[in-house]
Amino acid sequence: MFNLAASVASSVAVSVLLKVARRRDIRVDQAIAVNYPVAALLCLALLRPHPGQLLAPGTPWWVLILLGLLLPGIFLAMAGAVRHAGIVVSDAAQRLSLLIPLAAAFLLFGESASTTKLAGMAVALAALACLLWQSGGTNAATQDGMNIATQSAGGRSGSRSGTLALLLCVWAGYGAIDILFKQMARSAVDFSSSLLASFVLAGLLMGAWLFLRGTRWRLRSVTAGVLLGALNFSNIYFYLRAHQQYPDNPTLVFAAMNIGVIGLGTLAGAWMFKESLPPRKLAGLALAVAAIGLLMPR
Repeated sequence: MFNLAASVASSVAVSVLLKVARRRDIRVDQAIAVNYPVAALLCLALLRPHPGQLLAPGTPWWVLILLGLLLPGIFLAMAGAVRHAGIVVSDAAQRLSLLIPLAAAFLLFGESASTTKLAGMAVALAALACLLWQSGGTNAATQDGMNIATQSAGGRSGSRSGTLALLLCVWAGYGAIDILFKQMARSAVDFSSSLLASFVLAGLLMGAWLFLRGTRWRLRSVTAGVLLGALNFSNIYFYLRAHQQYPDNPTLVFAAMNIGVIGLGTLAGAWMFKESLPPRKLAGLALAVAAIGLLMPR
């Protein structure tokens, strides 16, 4: 179970790092840009890809380019969501993104829709409604982020709608990334080589964007980026190792990863950042766990 525990801990640690970035005067965009070359180097060292395979005619470059755009973009959205809405809700929105590739499997790839899966999708939508719905007030965990958003957006309603938009971007973005990874896995190129290409493209695009903006690099942000890259790759690496460890029980890996991240994220948010959990969000978390259980492959 070490691989599963390490993957869950790495995923939640990424959210914690994004949460404390502003307080530590860390530029999140710079940290995200550095994260990708670090992840690429770790991919080369540990997964031993074969980059020469990328020159084969069947390489899905359109998938790799889209991943190169989406990976840093959704990372920035996740950072904003964690800052404004907290770790608990952001992690839950990310994990519930599995609803999107499941819908794509039914609508695009011809998979049959069982009653259990349809029920799971309905429960997942109910969970999203509970987690994403913004009440009239704000709790202590999100007040600092809301104040920042209010100053930039010009009002209380703008801050709430901005937070909702970030959470929806996290949900839709990670769902789209999952579909692209599945499409990439179906290609003739081995997964580790495609993953390396995605990291390299994401790093180049993010670096070019910062260069065009004339950003001034900060050592603290670069150091945070190295840590972020290690955690990001660790999440992927130990998740793959867990699937190798339990090749005949992917359901165990899938369930432990998703429920583990939501559970540990809830504990981390409440303990480290005093994020309150009103009944509506508690209900949303319970529905999220139930939805994941229903949607698990059987």
